[in-house]
Amino acid sequence: MDIFTIVFWVVAIVLTIVSLLRNKKKTFAAMKKSKGMMGNMLSDIVAIIFLIGLVLTFIPPETIKSVLGSANTLMSTVVSALVGSITLIPAFVAFPLVGSLVDAGASIIPGVAFLTTLTMVGVVTFPLEKKEFGAKFALTRNVLSFGFAIIIALTMGVIL
Repeated sequence: MDIFTIVFWVVAIVLTIVSLLRNKKKTFAAMKKSKGMMGNMLSDIVAIIFLIGLVLTFIPPETIKSVLGSANTLMSTVVSALVGSITLIPAFVAFPLVGSLVDAGASIIPGVAFLTTLTMVGVVTFPLEKKEFGAKFALTRNVLSFGFAIIIALTMGVIL
């Protein structure tokens, strides 16, 4: 276990004990509610695990490393950003997927480009956005979001 995981566990345990000492009834009610929420999310979590497994099964780590690795960072970043722009998957699925791709050898820069464009750019949702806000606004927002997503990815590459 890394230090961050240990810190999160310690903080969670300490705050749970503090909460129990302050109001046992509310703490147990919150735990019961969170148990129900976790039960509702269980099918989504299992689906994420299967999706990541499928991706990593059909795309070998060598391919991931060669396409999204550090050989041609700019090209792989642009390709990842384009894929993220046209992909419509929930962010909570994309985060573990990108984590697995990075673990398999992908560079962090294309991963960040994929995630940021996934959440900031909407090619699939463009017609709805155009209808609600107008074509000029929708196009300007998406182009600026794409540009800033590339800047964010490159910045993360420099920082990390």
